[in-house]
Amino acid sequence: MDPIKKVREDILHVCRRIYQREMVASNDGNVSVRVGPDLVISTPTGMSKGFLEADDLVETDLEGNPLKGASRKVTSEIRIYLRVYKLRPDISAAVHAHPLTATALAVAGRTVDSEVLPESVLSLGKVPLVPYGTPGTDDLASQIAKYLPGHNVFLLENHGALALGRDVIEAYHRMECLEHTAKIIFLAELMGGVRRLTPEQIARLYEVHGKK
Repeated sequence: MDPIKKVREDILHVCRRIYQREMVASNDGNVSVRVGPDLVISTPTGMSKGFLEADDLVETDLEGNPLKGASRKVTSEIRIYLRVYKLRPDISAAVHAHPLTATALAVAGRTVDSEVLPESVLSLGKVPLVPYGTPGTDDLASQIAKYLPGHNVFLLENHGALALGRDVIEAYHRMECLEHTAKIIFLAELMGGVRRLTPEQIARLYEVHGKK
């Protein structure tokens, strides 16, 4: 299969997943993938992620200039993704959504503590709470850029969440894991409190799975 076509299909698949799982509502959220050295494919602005078609996706270069006479306008958050791709050559995809429980924590000024489940430790790492920045502006992109080294998942204060990956499926899985972990933490707090993994347990986990 043509690699560009495959990327487009994966983007649409992820868009429908985040819509079906109520991680977005109305026209919320966006998805972006870097393909090669100077091609980015992203969702358009002002359209529901649950109803997109392949022709709705927008191709730009790494400066955000539209390519191939795109009929749609690219997502207003394109500044974030272009900054990510320039600063993190290991990252080729980003998913931004508003998963209910994780976003509620961000609105409450809290983040998701990944050190409560082995799977969350390995998939999410530390999850910083990025200070609020106006969506669609360089301000938000600059705030996120401060936390890019060493982090792949972010809660955005009073906004939502951002997950990065080597491809769009990995980025989506991290977003899904973030929300799943947030729900477990919420329920555990209702039941009397969260018991975190110890530093020794986390070190052993990294040792077994070859991560630092």
